[in-house]
Amino acid sequence: MMSLPEISQLFVADGWLVALMQGALITLQISAGAFVLGLGIGLVVAMIKLKGPRWLVKLANCYTTLYRAVPELLLILLLYYAGTDFLNAALASLGQPSVQVNGFIAAVVVLGIVQGAYSAEIIRGAVQAIPFGQIEAARSFGIERVLLLRRVILPSMLPYAMGGLSNLWLVLIKDSALISVVGYSELLSVGKQAAGSTKHYLAFYLAVAAFYFAITLLSNVVFQLIERHSNRWMPKH
Repeated sequence: MMSLPEISQLFVADGWLVALMQGALITLQISAGAFVLGLGIGLVVAMIKLKGPRWLVKLANCYTTLYRAVPELLLILLLYYAGTDFLNAALASLGQPSVQVNGFIAAVVVLGIVQGAYSAEIIRGAVQAIPFGQIEAARSFGIERVLLLRRVILPSMLPYAMGGLSNLWLVLIKDSALISVVGYSELLSVGKQAAGSTKHYLAFYLAVAAFYFAITLLSNVVFQLIERHSNRWMPKH
């Protein structure tokens, strides 16, 4: 067991605590960006599945089936490397030089595309849970589709979706660690570097676990507040 002065030296004096905090911030930034992108993709895909033409519905079903069936690590590798190759091939065909894809943007886009498949099913189920009379009443007043979506469907489906979306966020926090395989440093990657550099594997892996646990607790508080706010008009049983 390490003594308190040794822990202080390792984490504070040697600067590893600051490095872990920076890694945790990057994890949150990647997760937040991917979560927002995934929600946007999921909303579009869910609306297509509910009301789109048949050929678009088939494409949407292929997207959600594929991205939920293939392991996420494999999808990240394929999207990152194949996506980079496709972009550079397109640039080469236009006579432009190849580019190096920004690691942060790539992480957000790759995780966002993967999470979009899961959020689409959550949103679709939540929309189907809305009492049909609410939507019919809005349509009877001649409300346009965009306004109907923004003022009726989205607020009404949020209470039904919050449980699934909160779970999706927590899974995304953990999945962000997979981005380290394409060379971008986040919390777990920093913890690995610290453990390998100092040979104090247990101390740093426990520290990383503590950071993830703290993020989870904070996330639960935030989602509870959002859920309480979104449920304020729901009937009490």
